[in-house]
Amino acid sequence: MLYRTPKPSAALEAALDELDALRQRLGRASDQPSLWMGTLRRAALAGAVESSTAIEGFIVPHADALALVTGQSPAGPADENRLAVACYARAMDRVGAMADDPGFRWIDRVILDLHFDVCQFQRDKRPGRWRTGPIGVTGGDGRLVYRGPDGDQVPGLMAEVADWLQEGDLDAHVAVRAAMAHLNVVRVHPFEDGNGRISRIVQSLVLARDGEVTPEFASIEEYLRERTPDYYAALQSTGATYSPERDATGWVEFCVEAHLAQARRRLDQIDLAGQRWTALETLAERRGWPGRMVVALEQALIEGTNRASYSEEADISSATATNDFRLLVDSGWIEQAGRGRSTRYAATEQLRRESG
Repeated sequence: MLYRTPKPSAALEAALDELDALRQRLGRASDQPSLWMGTLRRAALAGAVESSTAIEGFIVPHADALALVTGQSPAGPADENRLAVACYARAMDRVGAMADDPGFRWIDRVILDLHFDVCQFQRDKRPGRWRTGPIGVTGGDGRLVYRGPDGDQVPGLMAEVADWLQEGDLDAHVAVRAAMAHLNVVRVHPFEDGNGRISRIVQSLVLARDGEVTPEFASIEEYLRERTPDYYAALQSTGATYSPERDATGWVEFCVEAHLAQARRRLDQIDLAGQRWTALETLAERRGWPGRMVVALEQALIEGTNRASYSEEADISSATATNDFRLLVDSGWIEQAGRGRSTRYAATEQLRRESG
């Protein structure tokens, strides 16, 4: 037996209507064929990955998360924090591939494979395999706050979860279905570790399959990180043990509020990115520089950049990229760090001031 999808109240229906309007705006805005949208997408994905892993205690600087998510920096075998981010990013790559796959079906192997992606650096936690023993979750004070169902129940419950994901409550709003997917996976707690991470990824896949907004713009992980105590409280409202008879309305309402906040945030970010791009174009024109160099300036401002990233996005040769970076460094707008393949470029305070 799984947690049942609650019937929306009038207030929740109104919130979902507002969310639909925001998601439609976000879908249109994110489909713009703008050169700066690629940078914004990477930053949004890195923010989601960094936030979700941070909830589990894996902390990396934001700049490192960006480099790991975009493949510009290897994780390194000895750094568990960086490995957690890199593995989560790999799982989200899989989510992106499954999002528009016409032959996709929800089966338990989908969740097992995503878990393997997420936890493959934790070999002692049996990545990609259901747990077989008991499990409990402790709070910061060491007190047991949740006890999952017995290990022998996990395969059957997860088969139910997969069946529900494929066929259950298909008329429910996608944000509600995603919230219930998250809840049912995390309440079963089917793995020895990584249950929070995999629950949030399953939620992202439900949202991505809807197709209105791409995964990096549909995620709520940043909101969950910023309000982690509220997140845990909403989960705990559904029981200190596996209690599928409990009402999940409070949990769903919390998730919908998270979606509303994140959608507004993404729309604001897109508006600001457009304004920033216009300002950078003006600065480049005043110097008489070609328009492609705005790509380098945008990347340097938002995430830091290197020759390969700039060359790919601006569709230019490595030699041209090298010459452009030399000119930008000489201008005092960007600064260089490192040598050789590890060379990266970031915006100086001068560029940040002049770009507004």
